[in-house]
Amino acid sequence: MAGDFLINDWQDAGLPLPSVATGVIRTIKQGMIIRTLGSLSHRDMATIDQHLRLNLGLVD
Repeated sequence: MAGDFLINDWQDAGLPLPSVATGVIRTIKQGMIIRTLGSLSHRDMATIDQHLRLNLGLVD
């Protein structure tokens, strides 16, 4: 899907399987979160941030 990003450092993030950060923006209630699966590397987070800015038209 457009805007999806394959997480490169999924093992270092503590994720159990190769994962994708989806380009679909959603909101959920805090109470729906059961546990944290992992934490993205700075490299993956920077790339996701860049893709999100591009998709939202926030890039100069």
